[in-house]
Amino acid sequence: MKKIITYGTYDLLHYGHVNLLRRAKELGDYLIVAISTDDFNWNEKQKKCYFPYEDRKRLVEAVRYVDLVIPEKAWNQKVSDIKEFKVDTFVMGDDWEGKFDFLREYCEVVYLPRTPEISTTQIKKDLKE
Repeated sequence: MKKIITYGTYDLLHYGHVNLLRRAKELGDYLIVAISTDDFNWNEKQKKCYFPYEDRKRLVEAVRYVDLVIPEKAWNQKVSDIKEFKVDTFVMGDDWEGKFDFLREYCEVVYLPRTPEISTTQIKKDLKE
């Protein structure tokens, strides 16, 4: 069984997120999604989410491509997650291109194109207007 892992905040879940999860799942048999916790988002990314972690987790778990959701609590947990879950492929959006190449020592690294016309940042901006 080929295992895939991806990471993200997944606040204001939208079709760009679903597209990424679908394409990630197409690369293997089992998709693990690590979702940034509220503390990690605030303390490390200075990002406040609209939905709390547990709600974002439930939303992502409802996406049919997702097999397992785990919390992302620190930037440096990726290597231990890859080892613990015996991951074959690490996937991120291409806005992170090159940032996770160091993980090639542990698994394949794939950067997928984002859905260009949608983002949580754009949704939040549009709602303020």
